[in-house]
Amino acid sequence: MSEMSKAVSTENLNEYKGRSLAQETWRRLLKNKGAVVGMIFMVLLLILALSGDFLYDYDTEIIGMNMSEARLAPSAEHFFGTDQLGRDVFSRIVYGTRYSLIIGVGSVAVGLIVGLITGSLAGFYGGMWDQLVMRANDILYSIPNIMLAVVIVQVLGTSVLSLVIALSISSATSFAKITRAAVMTIRGQEYVESAYAMGLPTWKIILRHIIPNCLSPIIVQVTLAIGSNIIAASSLSFLGVGVPIPTPEWGTMLSDGRQFIRSEPWMCVFPGIAIMLTVLALNLMGDGLRDALDPKLKR
Repeated sequence: MSEMSKAVSTENLNEYKGRSLAQETWRRLLKNKGAVVGMIFMVLLLILALSGDFLYDYDTEIIGMNMSEARLAPSAEHFFGTDQLGRDVFSRIVYGTRYSLIIGVGSVAVGLIVGLITGSLAGFYGGMWDQLVMRANDILYSIPNIMLAVVIVQVLGTSVLSLVIALSISSATSFAKITRAAVMTIRGQEYVESAYAMGLPTWKIILRHIIPNCLSPIIVQVTLAIGSNIIAASSLSFLGVGVPIPTPEWGTMLSDGRQFIRSEPWMCVFPGIAIMLTVLALNLMGDGLRDALDPKLKR
């Protein structure tokens, strides 16, 4: 190896050592074009969700009726056309963004907390607690997620909160399994035994030393689970057991426009595209995070 090559290698090594794990992960994430596109789309979607109240009036433009402008095709005045009640489809999609994001993020957040607690305890202690958690997970996995969510929503009533609770159960089972598997591979490491030897209580060992080293697969699962829960929430709303009418949730908009799909297809096409692009962006982010956090791919 030439002196110049050695100098370049040494410089790259020093630069790598000078970066923290978060900085290195962010650097590798930015190299993934798909992940960058997904992040940009999600940022724009979040901006739309936050600016809905400033752009449109909810009572008159979002849920109000204007039969004189019913079923208008997309135009400069109505970018995505109007529905059967004269409501602007674009403004309803913009306003409905917050409902889809609240349901997706909220259900995953609740499921993540429950899954982290139960999965880490099951993986760390094993024995009877492990059997109890895993058998409960197996029972829940044997029930289709949509069917379980329908039953819960019917019991609690149709609302955003009911959807969050229903979808968080399926999310919790996935996070519990992932956390348990990760904890079982880490609990026998030397630094965990050293923490025990120092007299740290078990809960501190789990919070400070075990869970932080299990976050890589969990972070990836978070992005994928948000997309899955958005689809599930839209499916439930489409079936009439999700967000109640006239709330402009994307699944509800699909359900309202399905009877006009032949004559006025824009009522269904644009909400469907919104769901598709959002889930695609989240999946691109998940794939990028998986590659960025994989130690086998680090260079």
